[in-house]
Amino acid sequence: MTDEAERELSNTLCVLQMQKFYIETVGCQMNVLDSELVHSGLVQSGLVPTTDRYNADVILFNTCSVRQHAEDKIYSALGRLKHWTMLKPYGVLGVIGCMAQKDQKTIFQRAPHVDLVLGPGQLELLPETVHQLLDEKLQRNYAGQQESGKKLLVSLKRQEHRHTEVAESFRLFDPVRNPEARLNRFQAMVRIMFGCDKFCTYCIVPSVRGPEQSRPPQEILEEIRALVGQGVVEITLIGQTVNSYRYSTGGKTTRLADLLYQASDIDGLRRLCFVTNYPRGMDNDLLQAVRDLPKVAKHLHIPAQSGSDTVLQRMKRNYTATDYRELVDRIYSTIPNVSITCDLIVGFCGETDEEFQQTVELVQYCRFKNSFIFKYSERPGTKSVKLYPDDVPESVKKIRNNVLLEIQDKIALEQNKRFIGTTVEILVEGITKQFNKQFETGNVQLSGRTSCDRIVVFDMPDNRSIGQFLKLNIYDAAPFTLFARLPEYSK
Repeated sequence: MTDEAERELSNTLCVLQMQKFYIETVGCQMNVLDSELVHSGLVQSGLVPTTDRYNADVILFNTCSVRQHAEDKIYSALGRLKHWTMLKPYGVLGVIGCMAQKDQKTIFQRAPHVDLVLGPGQLELLPETVHQLLDEKLQRNYAGQQESGKKLLVSLKRQEHRHTEVAESFRLFDPVRNPEARLNRFQAMVRIMFGCDKFCTYCIVPSVRGPEQSRPPQEILEEIRALVGQGVVEITLIGQTVNSYRYSTGGKTTRLADLLYQASDIDGLRRLCFVTNYPRGMDNDLLQAVRDLPKVAKHLHIPAQSGSDTVLQRMKRNYTATDYRELVDRIYSTIPNVSITCDLIVGFCGETDEEFQQTVELVQYCRFKNSFIFKYSERPGTKSVKLYPDDVPESVKKIRNNVLLEIQDKIALEQNKRFIGTTVEILVEGITKQFNKQFETGNVQLSGRTSCDRIVVFDMPDNRSIGQFLKLNIYDAAPFTLFARLPEYSK
């Protein structure tokens, strides 16, 4: 290579340090947090974020494998980006997250223009790997090589290796948190554990997220303090089954309830939430902590998945519908003004009309604030694929889904109407999607959430209250929204 070519290559490599990256996220709160951490890590490595996918030099899809629709969406998006890879010969196209861990080399086969496949347990390696790919693509071009190298970085498969080896292959990624990476600077999530050992027959998560591993409590508390120092007032502790958190050292075991007491003592923290809970892990100590700690949100998300014992058995949920009802009774009797939300699956393998009706009865009994209802989606690699045929017609799944939605909407409206005429405190989260309609009146329509996770919307002359706690008077209600005014405008 000539001196001039070397200088040109060196200058171009410097420019690459200022290149832009774009991240698109699909899936759960765990994925949202992963994307925030990836954003922070890439910024620390010298890349610049952009919200314009086609203006980016690095495009990453953070993926979900829980339902087929989420995967289909990613493969469609990858197909549309084949033209982008030709326009950006030095660009990097990557698939990260759960689908990367599940599909691995299949992604390269279905989308040959993808450069990087990296699982959720390898995010620590992402910034360095992205820079390697950028550099290699440039150098290959100068050498006249058309084919660029591809990177496959995934964790070990659980069914092929020992538990300890698999756990070690899922590494913690813990860059310095960047407020710019969050949708709201005053709200943040903190991972207290990752992985899952429940092995429900329908669920791919234990395979793609690895074994349960809890972080040291002091490490978690230090992260919360740092976030509060950045202006965060609401922290959500997250884990695949967050109430399975358990960390033992020096003869002392810290559980989720203990962690809530310790985090509640942090000055500047105003609200503390946690998701998602496994029914069998809701012990009395945890419920009493939620009741007794003013900062802890009075809202519990506890997936039931079905109200039928036979379906729960096929799902390997390890509890009965009666167990779940008794848990709900215990929650309502322990925590005043608590709200409970739930996940439900309709149309699971072999679900009969009678079994579905038992789920209807569970919803009517438990009176959830909201239910997140999903039609069963067969996932390759799960036990249910091997054990049971997906034999409930799609048309039946759709009908059952709509029936439950209608029942849940009615319950939610009845619950929300009880708030009319009361005063609630909310954390103002931002401008609602109805902002443009309100703009003509000269007001901004804002929304926030109560401690029991109810959405409240209200009008203000401006948006300066975003990130603040306000007390509002409720004057009307819809199934999933409370409508409010400031007290001075309520008379």
